[in-house]
Amino acid sequence: MRFFPYLCTLFVRLYQMNEFLELEEQVLRMIKTVYDPEIPVNIYELGLIYRIDLPGDGICNIDMTLTAPNCPAADFLVEDVKQKVGSVDGINEVNVNIVFNPEWNKDMMSEEAKLELGFL
Repeated sequence: MRFFPYLCTLFVRLYQMNEFLELEEQVLRMIKTVYDPEIPVNIYELGLIYRIDLPGDGICNIDMTLTAPNCPAADFLVEDVKQKVGSVDGINEVNVNIVFNPEWNKDMMSEEAKLELGFL
């Protein structure tokens, strides 16, 4: 009987972890629907997403980069990410931070993206 409170705590934590992983998967699924209008590959496969952080309370923080600092699609991409990730149940706020460290290069692309763009 004395282990019962510990088991309850364990089950609650497992349930919370499962919920977190499910939310993370949904966020990632939505990010993969965002495409640079000039490139026929989603921004995740391009390697533009550096970090996805879900600290709780419905907040999603995303660090991403661009293929070039002067990318003409920058505003479009940021707004598309915010809109699509913000549509995920459980997400109330999306913060997108554009970073250039490390600088993006084609080695950051997935094998699928490299194949699609003719780099393999």
